[in-house]
Amino acid sequence: MQTAQHIVNTETISYSKIQSLFKLTKFTLSALVVFSAIITYFTVAESYTWQHVMAICVGGFLVTSAANGFNQIIEKDLDKLMNRTKLRPLPTGNLSTGEAFVFCTVCGVTGTVLLWVFTNPLSGIVGFISIILYALVYTPLKKVTPFSVFVGAFPGAFPTLIGAVAATEGFGNITFFALLLFFIQFFWQFPHFWAIAWVSHDDYQRAGFFMLPSKGGRDKITRSQILIYTMSLFPLALTPYVFGYTGWVSAAIVSFMGFLFSYQAYNLYRTSTIEAARKLMFGSFIYLPVVQLALMVGHKFIL
Repeated sequence: MQTAQHIVNTETISYSKIQSLFKLTKFTLSALVVFSAIITYFTVAESYTWQHVMAICVGGFLVTSAANGFNQIIEKDLDKLMNRTKLRPLPTGNLSTGEAFVFCTVCGVTGTVLLWVFTNPLSGIVGFISIILYALVYTPLKKVTPFSVFVGAFPGAFPTLIGAVAATEGFGNITFFALLLFFIQFFWQFPHFWAIAWVSHDDYQRAGFFMLPSKGGRDKITRSQILIYTMSLFPLALTPYVFGYTGWVSAAIVSFMGFLFSYQAYNLYRTSTIEAARKLMFGSFIYLPVVQLALMVGHKFIL
């Protein structure tokens, strides 16, 4: 009887560990990152191979999971202070720091190797650099300066480069079109992260994080910055059309999404409410994939 009970307890603990490791990856966020990379790959590639697609999906997911996991290892004590993070695997003790470190290391190395071997070396290098920037530069900067959001925007936009570079031959190269796609996602992150930071400002303050652009927090300077960056994204997202990579149908969809996104940012500027910031946050989740899909279809069919 005791042996049977011991087996049940062991299985329960093992299942709990697997659940905790799954949570450590931030699956939904990592899946969105992979979506961004694969859409960019299909946009840029002249021909597709399933080897590339699988390498981007699995390798990209593992690289992103590693970055997310290392972030949680570094911030495990700070996560205990915030309502939105206190139930994560490390603050609750469901995972030890050692277990998480081994898991993240395996994910990071495996993801980098998959991208390097099955797409090209430059794609793997970009994936590895994104882990370093996110975990070792962006994460500690969050407690020092609002400039951390600018730094974090680079690894946050690297999935577009991973996908675009994976579509090139040999060692891999970064085309002008790839840079346009990169900067669209790069600028998108400012209203996206600042909307999240506006909603969670009180939580971030408890942990001592500087996530909003102004030290005054939810003030007019922050609202202005959000509006300026969102409106700057409007013309930037049209540059593929300006340089002949897409047609007018794609440009019309991108313009429509830019108008809606800018209106949400203006509404936050006008009302200064958490509800307006929450709508901008959810709007950002819709804006990016729709724009990326429009650019992909527009480029392939010059629509």
